[in-house]
Amino acid sequence: MASKFTELAIDCSDHHALARFWCAVLDYEVRHEDDEIVTIGSPAVPEGRDRPGPVPPTLTFARVPEGKTIKNRLHIDVNATDREQADEVQRLLDLGARHADVGQTGEESWVTLADPEGNEFCVLSTRCP
Repeated sequence: MASKFTELAIDCSDHHALARFWCAVLDYEVRHEDDEIVTIGSPAVPEGRDRPGPVPPTLTFARVPEGKTIKNRLHIDVNATDREQADEVQRLLDLGARHADVGQTGEESWVTLADPEGNEFCVLSTRCP
């Protein structure tokens, strides 16, 4: 038996605000919230960890004192499910994302953005249901 990917932990300054941003991006809901950590997950699979097969991972935002200083070595990729890439990029910009320069050539099929705390993520060009 192999491991399954169930959770991604993200350090941040304002864990409540960043969780709200990612809930809006992914259509997730808050599962747990306290003074140090907020965990969000898919409402479609609320029992995620207890399922034997693949599940949408939860995201856990942990408040830390230090700020982000360099490009992320690990990042999230998202696909729009019901609109084209350009429309999804605009929706995410309206939520508080911003364009990020991580050395792109301009020939990429994805768009690199940063969340409100500067964590880079990519919006892929393909639409996945």
